[in-house]
Formats: sequence, structure tokens, C-alpha cells
Amino acid sequence: MERDELAGWLRLSTTPGVGRGAARRLLAALGLPQAIFAQPPAAWRSCVTPAQAAALARPPETLEALLEQTWAWLQDAGEPARRIVTLGDAAYPPALLATEDPPLLLYLLGAPQFVHAQGQPFAPQRCLAMVGSRNPTAQGAQHARQFARALRDAGLTIVSGLALGVDAAAHEGALQASADPATPATIAVVGTGLDRVYPRANRELAQQIARHGLLVSEYPLGTPPLPANFPRRNRIISGLSQGTLVVEAALQSGSLITARLAAEQGREVFAIPGSIHAPQSRGCHALLRQGAKLVEAAEDVLEELQPGGAASPRPASVAAPEPAPATHRHQEVLQALGHDPLGLDALVARTGRDAATLQAWLLELELDGLVARLPGGLFQRLGAA
Repeated sequence: MERDELAGWLRLSTTPGVGRGAARRLLAALGLPQAIFAQPPAAWRSCVTPAQAAALARPPETLEALLEQTWAWLQDAGEPARRIVTLGDAAYPPALLATEDPPLLLYLLGAPQFVHAQGQPFAPQRCLAMVGSRNPTAQGAQHARQFARALRDAGLTIVSGLALGVDAAAHEGALQASADPATPATIAVVGTGLDRVYPRANRELAQQIARHGLLVSEYPLGTPPLPANFPRRNRIISGLSQGTLVVEAALQSGSLITARLAAEQGREVFAIPGSIHAPQSRGCHALLRQGAKLVEAAEDVLEELQPGGAASPRPASVAAPEPAPATHRHQEVLQALGHDPLGLDALVARTGRDAATLQAWLLELELDGLVARLPGGLFQRLGAA
């Protein structure tokens, strides 16, 4: 991209009061940004309101500084690699282009072989979005990692939002897989400029993604983590993907926004059921009542995403890994725990054992990866324990 071309795209995308819809109308009618701004304002009024035409006639005050910053960012030849893909670029993801509201610009940061791929950096691999609660149960976080790893091993690229909780676990699971390195392990769609990482706790994870996949944003460099940006970026997460798998979600959550957007975009929606007592499961149960496909194993997703009826590659193991063998006394505790979080007092009542003995056994189960200790003094079984 030449500097003048970049200036035109930045001016079009950052002019106050001119949204993506108005910008796309101008592009459809008048061509690329340089051609648009070569026209007199009278030519714009067939596509935008008089107020928008007046705004377009005045370059934003921040344009020159943003242009300098962005141009310098693009010129950095080190790793990770950088690129901007515009709505008029042949490399723009076809799946996203087919949605109702595609972004004007996509900023890419990641492994050079993906960022600088000839033609289409998002093809030919298939993409699956995985989203869920920022405060998942221990079981929910484990599900996210296990499913992401299995689905990545089956050839899918996992798309998520780099948030805490399920998003981070999904990215981590995909990065742990041993799938073909010729395709991105995972794609993180973020709600800030790519010169920032939010949340900061995921900085190391973002660096790993940049080495083995892609970070994507529609927001200019320097954009802070504004609350309105995160629901808006969800349409990109679903739009890049053939389907969206919701691992855990409360009834009022951004994950359900992503699922709704996926359905509106004509994509598959999947949900993992959970405990009827867990608030994080209610969103998934609502999706299942609305027709989402119930998922118990990775095969449930793969059979829906087979391209053209061809057989999908199968992961070596798509179910939860087998836990370490439990002793007889541990089986007694696990049976009493059930599959919902439970406090020590309730476990004492169910087993008849004293609290000190149960605490010792629970610690052993924790160390074996069979039980997780939750906030509030609760315990929960993990995996197929």
C-alpha cells in the first residue's frame, strides 16, 4: 500500500459522523478513497447526507499524526509482521465480505507466512469461532482448551476475542495442538489498536498468537479499550468463521451477541450444555432452546462443517482426556461431588467423613487434576472424572 492510498483510507474511515455504511456507499459509487476525495463535495451528496459531505470535506485534525504513526508501523520489517487489508483488496476475507457490515480496514499482526500470504491470508483453512464467559467455571475453561485443541488438530483455525476466561483458554488450546503449521493455529480479533494489548494479563498470550497465528483489528493504532468496541468486534469473530461454538455464557453476555450475529450471517451456532445450577450455563441452554446444535464432543462440530460433504480430518482424540486413575477412596469423594460445585460441609454430609480427611483427599484429587478448587470454598469435578 502506498502512503497516499493509506491516507485516503484513514481519512475515509476516521472522519467523524461518517459511518461504515456511508463509506461503503461512497466506495461503491465513486471507487477507492483517492478517487472519492478527488471529487467535489456535490458528488458525495448522492451517497451521504449534507452533514456527512461537509465532514468529509475537512480532513480530521488527527489524520496527519495517525498517518505518520500507521505508516511507521507498516514499515517495521521485523517480526511479528504487519499489514493492512482494505475492503477493496483481493486479500480481504471472502467470508467477512459476505456479511452485512464488513469493516473498511483490517489491521493484521502475526506470523509472516500468514500476514504476507499471496492472495488470501485467511484461506484455505476453515475457521471456527469459540467464545464464552470471562468468568468460566473450572469445567468450562477446561472444555474450551480441550475442544480448541481437538478442533485445531482436525484442521480448523480457532477464532476468538483474546478476552479473559473462555476466549483465552480457546486460544491456549489451539496453540497446544499439533496441527499443520501451514495454517494459523488461532486468530484473535481485538477491540483495540494492534499497538495495545487488552487485557494486559493476556500480553504473553498475544505474543504467542502473533508467532503462530494472527491478531486482527478494525481499529486504528492507538485506539484504547473502549467498552463499545468489544460488542462491535464480535461481528468480525463470527464473520470470519463457518460457525460459532459457545462454551459457557450467562443470559446477558457478549457471547450471545456473537451467537446471534453468527445466526444472522447464516453461520452455524453450537453450544455446550452445562449444569442447571450454574449461571454460566444459562446462555448456552437458551441457545439450545432456540435451535443451536448441542455439542458433547468435537465430532459434533466437525460433522456440521465438512466442506462439500468431504470427510473432515479427525483429531487423534476429540473427547476429554482420561483422568489419572482414582483410588477407591477417591472414587467415593468423586461420586459424592457429582458434577456441580459443592462445598466441604455438604460433602461431609453426603459422605459421613470428617472434614480433615476430606480436605486431604480433595488435595490429592486436585494434584491429580481430577478436582478444581473454586472461589467461595467450593469444589468441582473435572473432565470425565
